[in-house]
Amino acid sequence: MNPKAGALWSEIMQQADYQLVIVGGGPAGLTAGLYSARGRLKTLLLEKGATGGQVLVTDWVDNYPAFPDGITGFDLMDKMTAHADRFGLEKRFATVAALDLRDEIKTISLENGDTITSQAVILCTGAKPRAIHVPGEEELRGKGVSYCATCDGPFYRNQEIAVVGGGNTAIQEAIHLTKFASKVTVIHRRNELRATKILQEKAFAEEKIHFLWDAEVDEIVGGKNGVESLRISHKDGTTSTLAVTGIFILIGVVPSNEILPMDQLEADSAGFIVTDTEMCTGLPGVYAAGDIRSKRSRQIINAAGEGATAEQSAEHYLGQLTTTIKK
Repeated sequence: MNPKAGALWSEIMQQADYQLVIVGGGPAGLTAGLYSARGRLKTLLLEKGATGGQVLVTDWVDNYPAFPDGITGFDLMDKMTAHADRFGLEKRFATVAALDLRDEIKTISLENGDTITSQAVILCTGAKPRAIHVPGEEELRGKGVSYCATCDGPFYRNQEIAVVGGGNTAIQEAIHLTKFASKVTVIHRRNELRATKILQEKAFAEEKIHFLWDAEVDEIVGGKNGVESLRISHKDGTTSTLAVTGIFILIGVVPSNEILPMDQLEADSAGFIVTDTEMCTGLPGVYAAGDIRSKRSRQIINAAGEGATAEQSAEHYLGQLTTTIKK
C-alpha cells in the first residue's frame, strides 16, 4: 500500500467509535466480550435486556464443564458477566434498530436514534422459541400459553398442564414442571422422544409425567380465566380433548434475525447465519457466533466456544488492518 493510501485508510478507521461491537449478550457475546476486553480492544457489547440471553431462564444446567454438581442458568450467566466485567468490558443496554455491515466502517443504529460505528462486528443475537401457530395460541399467550417453564411454572401449582415437544428442552422442562403441577402431559407428534437417554430415563421414572404419542395440538381453547383445554389430533385420524390450565410449547427455536441485514448476509433456509469454521461471514470484519449461526448443535458450551473463536478472528482482522496501514 502506498503511503497516501495507507494514511487515508488509517484516517477512515480512526473515525470509528469502536474497534469491535458485539451485538447480543448471551454466552457467545459475553465470551467474545471477555476475550476482547482482555485483549485491550476498544469494545462495546450491546444487549437489549439483561446479559445472559435465554440461559437466564434455564432452570438447571447439568452439562457445563467445571460445575460437576450443576448450576442454575441465572448463576452461570451471572458468573460469565462478572468475568467479562473483571476485564472492563463496556456494555450498553439498548435496542438495535438496524445494521449496515457492507462498508469498512460498520454502522449500528439504535432505536433511540443514536448511531454507533465500528471496525468489526460480531453478531450474537441468538434464537427464540418456535410457535406451533394454532388457533388460540397468540390470543392466550401469557394466559396459559407459555414458552418458558422456569418463568411460569410456579403459576401452575397443583394444576394439570401440557408440554409440547420431545427434545431435550421439552423433557427437561417437563421434569422441572413436576415441582409445581399435579400432572404434566407431554404431547409429541412421534412415538419416541428425541431427548437424550438420561433425560428420557428421568421422565419415564417420574409418576407425574404422562405421554400422548403420535399427537398434535390443533387448537388451544380458553375462556376469561385463560387456557381451559386442548383439541388434539392423533395419527390414527381420531381427535380428543385434553383439559389443562396451561400449555408449554417447547419445540425448538427460530433465529432472532429481525434486526440483521439479511440482504447483506448469507443465511440458510431457516434464516440462521452461515459462517465458516472461524465464525467469519461473507463480509470482511463481520462474524457470527452462538445460536444465530447455522449449525446442528445449540448448547451453551458451543456458544461460548464460538464467541471466543469469533473474537480471535476479529482480532486477527483488526491486526491485519494495522499491519496494512504500517506498510
